Amino acid sequence: MIRALYTAASGMSAQQMNVDVISNNIANVNTVGFKGSRPNFQDMFSQTMTAPGTASSQSTTIPTGMQLGLGVRPSSIGKLFTQGDDTSTGNSLDFAIEGQGFFQVTMPDGTINYTRDGSFNMDKDGRIVTGDGYPLEPAITIPANSTSITVGTDGTVSVVQAGSTAPVQVGTIELANFINPAGLQATGKNLFSNTEASGDAQTSTPGLQGLGTISQGFLESSNVNIVQELANLITAQRAFEMNSKAVQTADQMLQNINSMKQ
Repeated sequence: MIRALYTAASGMSAQQMNVDVISNNIANVNTVGFKGSRPNFQDMFSQTMTAPGTASSQSTTIPTGMQLGLGVRPSSIGKLFTQGDDTSTGNSLDFAIEGQGFFQVTMPDGTINYTRDGSFNMDKDGRIVTGDGYPLEPAITIPANSTSITVGTDGTVSVVQAGSTAPVQVGTIELANFINPAGLQATGKNLFSNTEASGDAQTSTPGLQGLGTISQGFLESSNVNIVQELANLITAQRAFEMNSKAVQTADQMLQNINSMKQ
């Protein structure tokens, strides 16, 4: 029964983490470019009482043996980089990536971070920046006398300046991709940084080398499926309750054994 207590307790702990992940997904259901997470679990070491294949006689062996599991443990929490739905905004500085890739932004310390959040603005110098003021990489500056901004599917940024009708190209948005996007480190503010697991960023023009294209005037919604998350939440709650019931049952059995001495 002591073993049952710890086994069921590991199940309760695992479901608590499951609920934590689901809660974060639901909390970010309206976060632009957010990618939901999924916890993965592994069974813990099994206690082998009789190994499979153990000889039961000179000519026979035990076909299955006796192995008793000792619970569960979390193995990883992986990001799901599936495409979110696009929402039309009509804002000329809102961009959505159709396909793979990340926008690149320069951090205050000079390092490059990556994001799927395409809700950009202009700072006082005319640079295209994130909501926190981090400029796009490579930097793109919009002239002060620009009357319109056009971004092509290939990332080409053109403006029409006052007194002219001819568009002028002022830069190109480059996208980055990774061999293993799930290995990126989430740093908050809708940003990721590369790690040894993700590999180095591979940059190119949108639409080339497997990268997606850019849609101006759209934003990528969170890829969280709220209905699926609610179903997962119910499943996690019931699993937690069943593990809790196993703890109570083991405790009752121990109590009965103790009462036999009296």
